[in-house]
Formats: sequence, structure tokens, C-alpha cells
Amino acid sequence: MTHRPSKRVAARDLRRPSARESILASWRGINLTSLEQNRRAVAKAAGGVMPHVLKDLGLERRLSETAILKVWNNLIDPTITAHAQPTGLLRNSTLVVTVDSSVWLNEIVRYRRREILERLQHSFGRDLIARISFRAG
Repeated sequence: MTHRPSKRVAARDLRRPSARESILASWRGINLTSLEQNRRAVAKAAGGVMPHVLKDLGLERRLSETAILKVWNNLIDPTITAHAQPTGLLRNSTLVVTVDSSVWLNEIVRYRRREILERLQHSFGRDLIARISFRAG
């Protein structure tokens, strides 16, 4: 028993190639028309793929870090911002702040930590910034 291709497939295979397809086939040295048509069927729209790509890249988190840096410079006392800058946001919602000297580190941790944390949580919420960690660097 022989297998006969469906009429739709046979019609597609027997149709005459367009001028564009003929030129591309001669230039490439191979006719890829059927492969290109198959590829079109499985291609996805960029709008459907981009949200997943952006999530995988972590751009939302990076945007949050940039916003924190902007607010930090406007919200926190300029004498503190001269010596301490946010350097990262950890997955457990801990903001990492690098301080330029151990003297300022001690001053900030001892007397200003709670105030800084409350101001940032007021601006961004407790979900984004739950804790703050100061490090000398």
C-alpha cells in the first residue's frame, strides 16, 4: 500500500516558484522556500515573548535599584549621602549600602539606621526594602 500525499501538500509542491524564490534559490544554491514557510508557522510575535525575556533578565529589579538610588540622593541627608551609597538589592529585600569609612559606618548604624530604613520603606514599601545592611568599602 502506497501513501499518497494530501492534495494540499501536493498543490504546494507543484506550484511554480515565484521570481523572488527562484533568485534566492539560485543565489543560495538551495531552495529553502518550504523551510521558510514552516518557520513562519511556528514564529511567535515579539510582544508575546518580550515579557518573559525581560523577566529572565531581571530588568524590573534593576529599575528598582535605579529608583532607589535616585530617591536616596533626594531623600537622605546630604552629609550621609556624601559618605554612603546603595550598591545593591538582595533577593531577600535587603538593601546593601556601602559606606566609605568605618567611622561613618558606626555613626550611621548606631544613630541613623532606623530613620533611613523608615524613609525608604515609606517611599518603596516594605516588600521591596525589608532590611538595610551597611558595609565599609
